[in-house]
Amino acid sequence: MDQAIQKSVLKNGVRILTKRMPHIHSVSMGVWVNVGARDESLAESGLSHFIEHMIFKGTEKRTSFQIAKEFDSIGGHTNAFTSAENTCYYAKVMDTHLDTMVDILSDIFLNSVFDEKEVENERAVILQEISMLEDSPDEYVHVLSGRNIWGKNSLGRLILGTRENVASFDANTIRGFFSRFYQPERIVISIAGNVEHQRFTDLVGPAFESVRPGDGFPERITPDGRFLIDLHHRKLEQVHICLGVKGIPVTDPRRYAYSLMNTILGGNMSSRLFQEIRERRGLAYSVYSYITSYADTGIFGSYVGVDPKNAYKSVQLILKEIFKLKENVVDFDELRDAKEYTKGSLMLSSESNDNQMVRLAQNETHFGRYLPLKDILDEIESVTPNDILELAQNLFQTDQFALTTLGPITDDKEYQEILMKS
Repeated sequence: MDQAIQKSVLKNGVRILTKRMPHIHSVSMGVWVNVGARDESLAESGLSHFIEHMIFKGTEKRTSFQIAKEFDSIGGHTNAFTSAENTCYYAKVMDTHLDTMVDILSDIFLNSVFDEKEVENERAVILQEISMLEDSPDEYVHVLSGRNIWGKNSLGRLILGTRENVASFDANTIRGFFSRFYQPERIVISIAGNVEHQRFTDLVGPAFESVRPGDGFPERITPDGRFLIDLHHRKLEQVHICLGVKGIPVTDPRRYAYSLMNTILGGNMSSRLFQEIRERRGLAYSVYSYITSYADTGIFGSYVGVDPKNAYKSVQLILKEIFKLKENVVDFDELRDAKEYTKGSLMLSSESNDNQMVRLAQNETHFGRYLPLKDILDEIESVTPNDILELAQNLFQTDQFALTTLGPITDDKEYQEILMKS
């Protein structure tokens, strides 16, 4: 392990990881819980996200205003996010305010009261958040695409939950979910910046040792995936399109070739999709490919937003570029450029203690250890054109594409034909 990185495990299983970056004057801290939307039952859908909001709404000794005021008074910022598999509460301050940051984050995580009045207030906020997402078609189509591919599996649900669920949650429901799911063995505390490991452990350890072990955790069910055409009609100027296949897990050994294949297809401005659909033909402003990876599965997808009259042509072009990857070995120079782009992005992000904090936690959650940046760069460099060809041949199978659209399209006949021909 990198000498700047250290790890301690509390008696109850909470893991603490630090990365010392003495050349900067800030610290970025995250409290991560390996719990997310996919761990919820249908009736619980949206609870992880609701808790994320409620954590900042008051503890036994701080009101929501005091929490905000105390962070503002030290020039720091704090926020949180919920994903399918994780919930993270994070903050960043100058290193001189480390003690205050730890005190506030520990307090809101461990001592939130989940007051019923605050639940009512935040319920309205979350309902507005759902509406805001639905009013952003370029984002909402990805939600619909996930639902299309994963079906009734929890991975196919909206992380924010349904309006009906959000309207029904009360303080007792929230407290029960929190106590049942926020188990110590699923908690990782990571920090990066000008910080000393033992001092940080001494600060957070006593508080987090109070988290009691739970009674086990529900098993995550890996979905098979569905390959359907799902058209959602809405009166819009554009039609938003996602075309996806079932991908690979975040820990799959082929993940380096996977990432490079994504870069080549639609991961930057020199990518095949960007050049063909935007630059050469002027069909779209936004076009890209993307990767969504989970612990046990994933999605490899592409997105484009176009005039409805160009929708069929755009899907046709995306499929054409995808099948080039399956049928032809990637040119050496193109692969080299993708490697340099990927390595450069990793190196630049490594200079940010925010990104380093995230990497610490994600490495620990997925691999149980820290993956040195040098090892990752070496793995990227070792990918061959044949590695990408074999991966493309494995992923891009006939009848394995899920097409999702949001916009003024109602007839799926021509899309069925083009996908069957593929």
